[in-house]
Amino acid sequence: MSADEKLEELRNRIDALDEEIQALINARAKCAREVAGVKLGQGENTHFYRPEREALILRRVSERNTGPMPDETMVRLFREIMSACLALEKPLNVAYLGPEGTFTQAAALKQFGHAVQTLALDSIDDVFREVEAGAADYGVVPVENSTEGVISHTLDLFQQSSLSICGEVELRIHHHLVVKHSEVKITRVLAHQQALAQCRGWLEANLPDAVHVAVGSNAEAARLVSTDNTAAAIASDTAAELYSLVIAAENIEDQPDNTTRFLVIGSQTVPSGGNDKTSLLVSVNNRPGALYEMLQPIAEHKISMTRIESRPSRQAMWEYVFYIDVDGHRDDAAVAAVLAALEEKAFSVKVLGSYPKAVI
Repeated sequence: MSADEKLEELRNRIDALDEEIQALINARAKCAREVAGVKLGQGENTHFYRPEREALILRRVSERNTGPMPDETMVRLFREIMSACLALEKPLNVAYLGPEGTFTQAAALKQFGHAVQTLALDSIDDVFREVEAGAADYGVVPVENSTEGVISHTLDLFQQSSLSICGEVELRIHHHLVVKHSEVKITRVLAHQQALAQCRGWLEANLPDAVHVAVGSNAEAARLVSTDNTAAAIASDTAAELYSLVIAAENIEDQPDNTTRFLVIGSQTVPSGGNDKTSLLVSVNNRPGALYEMLQPIAEHKISMTRIESRPSRQAMWEYVFYIDVDGHRDDAAVAAVLAALEEKAFSVKVLGSYPKAVI
C-alpha cells in the first residue's frame, strides 16, 4: 500500500469516527433534555447544576483514560460537552472578578465550560452581592495562591454572607510581560499586587529601574497598557490577545508551579460526591487553651486538616475567627462528629460548605 493510499484509509477512518462521536454527543444531549424534564417536575427549587455529579464524571474520565490524549486534555473536552448539555437544561449565569481576561474568568470557564453566560464585576464584594441577590446563579472568586498565600478579603466576606461554597478550582498561573509594541521603553510595570509579588524576582533581575504600580487586576493593567507607550503589564495570554498586546517575555512567575485556588459560591447545599472538602468558620474566645480545644476533636477523629487561617472577628477587639478546611463531607460520620464536638464546646461553628475537591 502506498503512502497516499494509507493516508486515504486513515482519513476515512477519522471521518467515520467523527460521525460516531457526533451521534453520541447528540444522544447525550437528548438525555440531558430528558433530565431537565424530570427535574422540572420536581419543583421550582431544583438545581440543574450538580457539582458533585460533574466532579464524579470528570474523575472517571481521568481514571479510565488510556491515552495518547493527556488526562487534562480529555477532562477539558468532556467539561465542554457537559457544559453544552447543561445549557440545554438551563443556561447558567456565572459572576466573576473582572474585567474580561482575568485569571478568575479562566477559572470560571474551567469549572463551568464555555456554554455558560459570564458576568464580569469590579470587585469580590460585587460577586457576592450579585449571587446573593439571585442575579447570578454562581460566583467565582480567588481565595489563595500557592506563592503569596490567602486572599483575606474573600475569607472576610464569608463572615456575614449567607452563601455556601459549592466547589473549588485550581488554576496554574502563568504570567507574561506584555507591552503595546516591541519598541516600548518600560518605565513602569502595572499588575495586581499579587502578580507583582509572584514575579518580584524576575522584575528585580530584568527591570530593576521600573516602578511597580498595583491596579485592580491584571486584565485592567493590560487595558491601561494598551494606550501607554512607557509601561508594561503582567497579564495572561488571554488578556494580551484581548487588548492586542505583544508578549515581551513569557512565564515570568518566580515559582514554576504557581497555582491559584478559586471558590465557587452559590446558594445550594452540595451532596457528597465521595472525594470532598469541608470549609468551616469557627469563632473562639480569647482565652488560654481555646485553640487547642478547637483542634482537639479534629485530631481525635483523625480528620485531615488542610488549611487554617485566623482573621479578626470584627465583633470585638482581639477576638478572632478561624477558617478551617478539612477532608471529607459534613455528612460523613467523622466530620459530623467533629462538628458536634465543636458545638458542645460552645464554639460558634458555621459550615461554609462541603464540596468536591478540585478536578485537574
